[in-house]
Amino acid sequence: MARVRVKGRFLRTKWWSGTDKTRTAAEQGSALAFIAWRVAHETAITLHGEDFVYRDDGQRLDVIAEFLAFIVHLVDRIAYEQLPEEIRNELINALGSKLAEHMEDNRMDWQGPGDHRTPLINLFNQRFGEYAEEGFDTDSGPKYSMYRHVGHCVQEHMSDDQEHGNRWVIDQVMDVEGPEIYKKIDNAMQNLLDTGSIDLTPPTELEDDVYVPKPGQGVVGEET
Repeated sequence: MARVRVKGRFLRTKWWSGTDKTRTAAEQGSALAFIAWRVAHETAITLHGEDFVYRDDGQRLDVIAEFLAFIVHLVDRIAYEQLPEEIRNELINALGSKLAEHMEDNRMDWQGPGDHRTPLINLFNQRFGEYAEEGFDTDSGPKYSMYRHVGHCVQEHMSDDQEHGNRWVIDQVMDVEGPEIYKKIDNAMQNLLDTGSIDLTPPTELEDDVYVPKPGQGVVGEET
């Protein structure tokens, strides 16, 4: 089966280097989207390497979408205690919007033209509400119940293939992939926050078509 092609090469390491490292939260959110997509995509590939089988690239993209929803929530949780509300909202909106562009690009390759952006945005908001009910420690990250929820969401997409043992994917996500995703995203966020590279000036306005979350209660999204 052909590997899902990752595009999104519009970002380069210049976002994280150079003498003038201050960027707006929106710009940094777009940079984080590149990292988030790479982590989600590599995790989906890792599952396949552990003998969990995808029916096709569409199913692989469904799994990537679940990992992205988890990552967006992680970024929000990590940023919640460290960034002002307006800046956090701008960061999350930019992250989610850019990830939706990535997904739209790849879905068009697989499924052809259509609205591939809105379903991902809606998934972000749905999963955010669910993950918000799970525990999160500022030092150690998600509680085990959140990892179990991520695993369940991934399993829902892959459980139709019992022959290859896909029903056990929930254990792989809970015990291995989920914690590894958190480690990578937390490291990226701490690098971003520790360097002081986010301009903390409140944005003048937010995009009209995105959902602005209340503190700890929402993610980027378009009206359903």
